[in-house]
Amino acid sequence: MNKQLRNAVLVALGALAAGTAGAKEGGDQYPNGIETWFAGAVPPPGNYFINYFGHYGGDLYNGEGKRVAGTSASAWFNAFRFVKVSGIKVLGGDWAGHVILPVVHQRLNLGGGSASASGLGDLTIDPFIVAWHQGDWHWTVGLDINLPTGRYKSGDPRTSIGANYWSLEPIFAFTWLSQSGWEVSAKLMYNIKGGNDDFRASPGAAKQKYDSGDDFHMDYLVGRRFGPWGVGLSGYYLKQTTDDKVDGTVIPAIPGVWSRGRRGEVLAAGPSLTYSTKGGTMLIAQWQHEFERENRFGGDKAVLKLVMPF
Repeated sequence: MNKQLRNAVLVALGALAAGTAGAKEGGDQYPNGIETWFAGAVPPPGNYFINYFGHYGGDLYNGEGKRVAGTSASAWFNAFRFVKVSGIKVLGGDWAGHVILPVVHQRLNLGGGSASASGLGDLTIDPFIVAWHQGDWHWTVGLDINLPTGRYKSGDPRTSIGANYWSLEPIFAFTWLSQSGWEVSAKLMYNIKGGNDDFRASPGAAKQKYDSGDDFHMDYLVGRRFGPWGVGLSGYYLKQTTDDKVDGTVIPAIPGVWSRGRRGEVLAAGPSLTYSTKGGTMLIAQWQHEFERENRFGGDKAVLKLVMPF
């Protein structure tokens, strides 16, 4: 393995898993674990504002699931989401659309000193949401489009917020709400990523193309409601399905550092609490701890979510 490719991969291992932004080529553009309660139950026609505020902190883990010494990530994030549910029917379902704009402050250490960055993350739009309701069951399909609008510093993932590539994300979500108050919800996604043509292994290195592997990921919840309150277990799972490549070359394995293709994987779980008002406003608080992390950061995420009709 040549030195240039090795340096490129070391830079790319700086994957900030805060969700709303990726501090590397191939970082998460979706804030994993935020769609739990009512994940597949789109509300009635109208306009809605959703706000996600949270913190992520963790350490980098290699391809063997072991912590990489001297690394750390800490990020505060706030994402603004606007949802429009129209009165138009498509194939018997409600047609809707949304836009999500994240703002991030992060500090990242990859073993050579830490640096911080603040700014906008990658914008998400989806004008193709369709939702159905049948008895206790609710389900939704969509196609999120993630735009490379976030701040990006070629050669230094510590000061990058955006992933610097476009991606498409087909979505299927469902919710089962029983008459006794039990809920089971999940949101399944597959992220199809474009390439980053502005990748540099270091600030002065030549540009290379970094192709991040596609991944399957899902949010989930099992909970029970008691009047306006609800308690449950929520979390997420992510599994990278294709290899990372630099200039078309699959990243080879180096024991103790990363596995072939630098394929990431993580499982998270934790408690979730929700409260709903009679006016339709909903508050959600949840904490999720990441297990089984490989080739990415692993740690803890706390999120407060506000859903409000307007």
